[in-house]
Amino acid sequence: MMASTLDTLQILFEDNHFIIVNKQSGDLVQGDKTGDAPLSNLIKIYLKEKYLKPGAVFLGVVHRLDRPTTGVVVFAKTSKALERFNKMLRENKVDKTYWAIVKNKPERAEDTLTGYLKKNPKNNKSTSFTSEIEGSKKAVLHYKLIKSLENYHLLKIDLETGRHHQIRCQLAAIGCPIKGDLKYGFDRSNKDASIHLHAHKIEFIHPVTNELISILAPTPKDSIWDACN
Repeated sequence: MMASTLDTLQILFEDNHFIIVNKQSGDLVQGDKTGDAPLSNLIKIYLKEKYLKPGAVFLGVVHRLDRPTTGVVVFAKTSKALERFNKMLRENKVDKTYWAIVKNKPERAEDTLTGYLKKNPKNNKSTSFTSEIEGSKKAVLHYKLIKSLENYHLLKIDLETGRHHQIRCQLAAIGCPIKGDLKYGFDRSNKDASIHLHAHKIEFIHPVTNELISILAPTPKDSIWDACN
C-alpha cells in the first residue's frame, strides 16, 4: 500500500534535471517483488500531467530508501542528470544526513561506527560483524546525540558508506534499535508500520548548473517527531 498520492506528493525541489520528494512511509521507491506501484510511477504520472508529455516519461532512480523509512529521495528527469548524479554518489560528493529515534541512549554522545555488514537475502536482513568475513562489506557511519526525550533519543547520522539497512543494522548492533523497527530488535511496531528513520537532508553541487543544492525534508507528523523539532 503506497502512502503518497498525486494529492499528497511532497515535492521539495524540481528543475529541468531533477525532482526531489519527501517520501512517506509505505512508499516503495522502485518496483519490487511485491508488485505494488512504486513512487517512481506516481512521479511519472505527475510529470506527464504537469507537462502534458506524450508517450513515456523518463525518470531515473538514483538511490533508494527502505519502505518504512521517510525523507529525501532524488529522481533524475534526464539520462544526463542520472549519469552525472550516479558518478557523484560513487565519488562521495553527495552529503546525506539522517535522523533516527532510538529507545536506548548510546553510551557515547558522538561516535563513529565501523562494521562489516553481510546481507541475508532470505530474510532481507543484514548482520554487522566486527571484522571482515566472506561476503561482508565495510560500513562506516557517524552519529551524534541531538536531543533526549523522556523515553526516546534523537540521533543525527552521517553516512560514509551506503550499505543494505546500514543505519538500522549498525544502531541495533550498539543496542540502539530504531523505534518501530521489529526486524532489528525494537520491541513493538509503529501503528502505521513505519520506523522512526528519516532522510532529513541532502546537499550536493548540481552537476549541470553548478549551484549548491541543499534540501531539508520535514519530518512526519506524529507526537515523537514533533517533540524532536
